[in-house]
Amino acid sequence: MKLNLSGAAVILAAGLIGLTGCASGGNSGSAPATQSVAPAPATPSMASPSSVPQGSAELKVADSKLGKIVVDAKGMTVYYFTKDVKDSGKSNCTGECIAAWPPVLTESDNPKVEGVTGAVGTIPTPEGKKQITINGMPIYLWVKDTAPGDTTGQDVNEVFYVVAPDGQMIK
Repeated sequence: MKLNLSGAAVILAAGLIGLTGCASGGNSGSAPATQSVAPAPATPSMASPSSVPQGSAELKVADSKLGKIVVDAKGMTVYYFTKDVKDSGKSNCTGECIAAWPPVLTESDNPKVEGVTGAVGTIPTPEGKKQITINGMPIYLWVKDTAPGDTTGQDVNEVFYVVAPDGQMIK
């Protein structure tokens, strides 16, 4: 049996073109969820809050080289942004900042936590989602943290710092 590779290549190319069309979304009239100059690399930490198994903690405590820190449900380190204002009800990380530092989101008004003793709450994002706060400060993930326990965002630009379980900023 002789395999016709050129025919298979045409079929494969047509399929990919069809899939590419689906990826554009076709949402005329709605803004993209995030605006970024360059697409952020996909990491396990950027999963939607609905991908967290029901009943599991959205925030928990983990050991790190910086001591005990707060991590998300997938073990990814969370950070404070020092340009945010405590209890302001908003994030000051926008545009290119939010592309590199996505907010830690939840679908609940009362995110479930394990070991976190700081006051946990939420604030609305401009897109109408709920960003988790600790002690009145929004928390973020760092797209360059690629594995649970990474803390490569610590002290980036002297404005991002990991969060201790009691909500203190670890500098």
